[in-house]
Amino acid sequence: GGAKGGRTRPRGARTIARALGVGARESALSRHPEFASLRGMASDLVEAAARIRALAAPVPQVGVVLGSGLGAFGDSLTGLVKLPYSEIPHMPESSVVGHAGNLCLGTVGEARVACLQGRVHVYEGHALERVTFGVRLLAELGCRAVLLTNAAGGIKAGFSPGDLMLIVDHLNLMGDNPLVGPNEAGAGPRFPDMTRTYDLELAEAARAAARELRVKLQEGVYAGLLGPSYETPAEIRMLRTLGADAVGMSTVPEVLVLRHRGVRVGAMSCITNLGAGLSDALLDHSEVEETAKKTRTTFTALLGKWVEAAAHIASAEQK
Repeated sequence: GGAKGGRTRPRGARTIARALGVGARESALSRHPEFASLRGMASDLVEAAARIRALAAPVPQVGVVLGSGLGAFGDSLTGLVKLPYSEIPHMPESSVVGHAGNLCLGTVGEARVACLQGRVHVYEGHALERVTFGVRLLAELGCRAVLLTNAAGGIKAGFSPGDLMLIVDHLNLMGDNPLVGPNEAGAGPRFPDMTRTYDLELAEAARAAARELRVKLQEGVYAGLLGPSYETPAEIRMLRTLGADAVGMSTVPEVLVLRHRGVRVGAMSCITNLGAGLSDALLDHSEVEETAKKTRTTFTALLGKWVEAAAHIASAEQK
């Protein structure tokens, strides 16, 4: 721009900032669509939580997210109160077979639980803020520990379909992060630390539960990819080189949001198939569901013990 009326038009971020002033600058930012989206999500969470609290169920200590074919645990809760996602304001609904789409409230022993019977995924066309709405809601309801589960493809040598794997770390290879954009005021720090993403106490509790039940519990690193296509054999070889032991299309965004909020996180995969090229079989979602169903008894027993231990850990933290 040149001169107008004998004055040079202000240019550059520093000049504009001086011209706006701090108050005006903050006001301008608050009108940014991303800030409006955050405000909208906060009010959506409050409305959704109010609908659930109207059921007069006990305040949950532990949240659980159930992955593909793993929803039976939700139906095993004592004093079960089930609310379809369609009846929860602003709650996104899954279109994937094996994700029932219910919020289950109840108890396991003395532990008060809120269980998401199914999740939504980015590959269904949902924005990350919608993909993570469910776990944000668990935190809003008061859950101080959340246990996430998923169906995953096995990469590590020695893994077999039907194995259960404790997730001890992850690789975010989805190409996005739900924390991108303006930081949620009061939710957590702008740059959350991920050194101990998966809570050490919860991990040890899972190992103890597995020992008690004499269940073989593998451990490994979970790679989260976008999907919906399964990986190619070359991609599986790449993931193994990068240090991944299992691969799936969920969980990582939920974990990032929960850790940002200071919620303890534990996660477990059901290895439902081997990665592409590691067996002669072609990959099919029906195989994922079938293998998950076969592990139902073992999975439900182990998760139940883990939930009880997680409730004890969460209660001790609040004292």
